[in-house]
Amino acid sequence: MAVTQQLARIPAQYLAACRQSASMSPDRDPHWDPPAYDVLDLDWAPRLLERVGEIAGLDEVHLSALRGATDGDTALDLAFLNTHPHAIAPFGPAPTALSAPQVARVSELLGQINMPALLNALPTDDREAGSLIGHEATKITGGPRAYLLRHFNALRDFYLDAAKRHLLVVLWWD
Repeated sequence: MAVTQQLARIPAQYLAACRQSASMSPDRDPHWDPPAYDVLDLDWAPRLLERVGEIAGLDEVHLSALRGATDGDTALDLAFLNTHPHAIAPFGPAPTALSAPQVARVSELLGQINMPALLNALPTDDREAGSLIGHEATKITGGPRAYLLRHFNALRDFYLDAAKRHLLVVLWWD
C-alpha cells in the first residue's frame, strides 16, 4: 500500500470535538472521520508540484504558499490524532494543519499560480521533463504534465472551497 498525502477540510468545532473525544476515551480514540467530500488524496504530487515551481522560477511568495498548502503548519497541537492505535499518520510525519486565516491566504495565492505556464517551462519530452522533476516522475502513467495539472487543480479548488467555508485544513500522510 502506497503512502499518499491526505488533506481534510474541517470546522474548528470538529477538531475540538475530536480532541475532546480523544481525551475522554479510554483508548484515546478521537473519532476522526471527516466526510469523504471534504477529504483530498494528493497521491505523491506535493513534492513534484514544488519541484516544478522551483524549476519554472516561481517567486518565493507563491512557492511558499504551495509548500504551505501541502506541508501545513505545526502551530496547532494535533498529537491526539497521531496516538496509537488510532493514529491517522502511522507511516509518515505527524499531522499538521492550517488555520482558517492561513487557508484563506494559501487559497488566494494558489489562485494566482498559472500552473500551465509553469509546466510549459519543462522540456517538451515527458521523459526529459520527468527526469528533471525527479522523485520518480518518469514513472507517471500518461506523463507528468497531466498528472501535475490535475493534482494542482484539485488542490487549488480544495483550498478555495475551504476558504469560502472558513474551514481548517488538516494534512497527513497515510
